[in-house]
Amino acid sequence: MCDSCATAAEATTADGTERGGGLSRRGLMAGLGLGFGLAAVGLPTGATTASAATASAKNGKWANPALGRFPAGGHYGAPRGGAAHAGQDVSNSTGTGVYAAAAGTVVRRSWGGGLTGRTGNALVLSHGGGQYTYYGHLSAYRVALNATVAAGQRIGDMGATGNVTGPHLHFETHSGGLGVTVAPVAFLAARGVDLGGGWPRIDPGASGATVVVTQQLMTQRGYGLVADGQYGTVSSDAVKRFQNAKGLVADGQVGPATWPHLVYTLRQGSGGSHVRALQTALNRRSAGLAVDGTFGAVTTTAVRTYQGVNRLVVDGEAGPVTWQALVG
Repeated sequence: MCDSCATAAEATTADGTERGGGLSRRGLMAGLGLGFGLAAVGLPTGATTASAATASAKNGKWANPALGRFPAGGHYGAPRGGAAHAGQDVSNSTGTGVYAAAAGTVVRRSWGGGLTGRTGNALVLSHGGGQYTYYGHLSAYRVALNATVAAGQRIGDMGATGNVTGPHLHFETHSGGLGVTVAPVAFLAARGVDLGGGWPRIDPGASGATVVVTQQLMTQRGYGLVADGQYGTVSSDAVKRFQNAKGLVADGQVGPATWPHLVYTLRQGSGGSHVRALQTALNRRSAGLAVDGTFGAVTTTAVRTYQGVNRLVVDGEAGPVTWQALVG
């Protein structure tokens, strides 16, 4: 974990979530003997009205920045020599992929990211509206300063540069201006992302690549949706019918209860809209595939590459563990 990565003047969330409270460690990789993290306890359920859906922050625009485990003492607010830990540490091997948590612009690319108390190679992304994310201790950069990035795009590699005890990503969320940190786990959970590695949550009114993935999977399930990336009334009504048919709460939120029923286990030779969904999800993680619905050698290589970079079992098969990592 970080030996520094602290500041004495950090802001907390409104309810002080996680300030000095610690977090249970949640592993992600079955191949390393670690189980995928459960969804955060106490998250609100999906919106059930159009107005609530429109206001939901679970809008498909955010992504999990890295796979790994939460090390002891690496939580937001942990003591750091009279100051407080400014982010959440996510531990994994050097070279593990690091991804943009949301679309934005690279505004810092330097040692420590230009912030007090930080060390190591770092990136800072601006997402507009006073929101920023910070990625520290990188072993490699994969984007340039001032580059525009998409949510889920690979931007760097996990490492152990700076004052650390081992390789990990030091991840921070800033809201209200750069330097005003908030608890990353709670911040992302409010936006439908489980930093511990669980399935994401998207509500009616969402848009983007994860919505396209959902629509393509729903089409394979027989619901014939247009994959336009807009989670409007037609798509949400179809999801509610699907949920009802599966005996689930028919709230229209695509979350931890719905995803396992929606995805397929796919391998080379598969074909159809579910493969298009897989290719779309891989492209969200920088694979650069043609979305043709054919699971051939190129898609197999992309799956294996993604699994290897993220320390999953490298078998070229897109099962639940790989899907969960891709869409998270």
